Amino acid sequence: MSMARTLRPDASYEERREAIYGPLRQEGIFTWDCLYDQEYALAGLYRLERTQLAEMRKAAEALGRIYARTVRIVQQGEPALLAELGLPPASFGAIRLRFDEDIPTLIGRFDFALTPQGLKMLEFNSDTPTGIVEAFHANGRVCAAYGEEDPNEGCSGDFRQAFKRMLDLYREAGYASEHVVFSSLDWHEEDAGTTRYLLKQSGIAGAEFAALSDLRVEGDRIWAQPNADDEETAAGCQTAAGCPIDVLYRLHAIEKLAEDRDTDGYPTGEHVLKLIAARKLAIINPPSGFAAQTKALQALIWNLHQAGEFYTEEEHETIEAYMLPTFMEPCFPEGTPYVAKPILGREGSGVTIYAGSGDIAEASGEDEYGDQPMVYQQFAELPRIRVETLNGPYDGWLLWGCFLIDGRSSAVVARVGGSITNNLSYYLPSSVIG
Repeated sequence: MSMARTLRPDASYEERREAIYGPLRQEGIFTWDCLYDQEYALAGLYRLERTQLAEMRKAAEALGRIYARTVRIVQQGEPALLAELGLPPASFGAIRLRFDEDIPTLIGRFDFALTPQGLKMLEFNSDTPTGIVEAFHANGRVCAAYGEEDPNEGCSGDFRQAFKRMLDLYREAGYASEHVVFSSLDWHEEDAGTTRYLLKQSGIAGAEFAALSDLRVEGDRIWAQPNADDEETAAGCQTAAGCPIDVLYRLHAIEKLAEDRDTDGYPTGEHVLKLIAARKLAIINPPSGFAAQTKALQALIWNLHQAGEFYTEEEHETIEAYMLPTFMEPCFPEGTPYVAKPILGREGSGVTIYAGSGDIAEASGEDEYGDQPMVYQQFAELPRIRVETLNGPYDGWLLWGCFLIDGRSSAVVARVGGSITNNLSYYLPSSVIG
């Protein structure tokens, strides 16, 4: 529902931006409207057609069911299959744990391109998605300032229901759930802010925040050390040993966890993954979210689709409509542009776009994930749009994200950047029209 506009019609872009994001910063929930000393959150609005919003949400739910069904098979697969999908061996035991076979993860985000050939899914961020505070909180405030309808109105309530159901599933499986901790890098403003936001939205009584650096592994438990500087943690950790954690929400990717070591070289991450596999620690997102995260799963889905196997007729239609041909080797017809992506890459790092001639059209210039196997996906050009920024007009490419919360489609979020979306791409608020 639209509201009365609060922004002055004659205000400059800079004035509008401060009128929107100044109060949000003071509120202390969305404080990273600038990142790396650059503008991140734009003060304009993209007006999304209601039919496009409906299709994104429909596609997200249908694709979520396909991912859930595929992950179910992967979880039963031989170690060779898990390795081929690029999953680290330390995670194999955890990945096999199943709690609800109808959902691929608790909190995920599908990334979509609105192409001339229709809506196309580029990837599924199912392990540690971000953009959450932007979509579920900030977007509504921007829409209110312009007096326009927020496509995400009411979506924040999805988290409370989802976390409650996940905790119930863990309890039914015999897990303890008394001590729930939400954890991330405390020095990373976006990660910490996102994690604290989810903590509050979860509605879990007694849940606390703890920095990743304050987590300790001892024997068959993981502990949150007391931190006197953090009221949320200190309130629940009254002993020198800290709090034993039963359920951990972690904004920390499992492939990074698998490599984590203490300062003395001890493989702490592997230890934690063994605790998860031994059902000594419950995690959110659940391990199935990591199995769905690998882009090699897209290649597996497309391979099964091409062979006309495994999926129902309706699922094959969904794959054909919304997914792009994706392979573990570049085997496209001559003249077809395609994209090479690290299977566990994030934020566009390590991505290369190849022209139909086979020449490199664009590369991210980053090699953080350069040692990973690649998937090769048919290129889908993002729509080009012009937006206002503090530095003047900017012509960029528009990428949409649609969140999948406990198997149901939820809020949407838009980013504008280069043809390879990265962590410096702008957040563009959106309203819904039509």
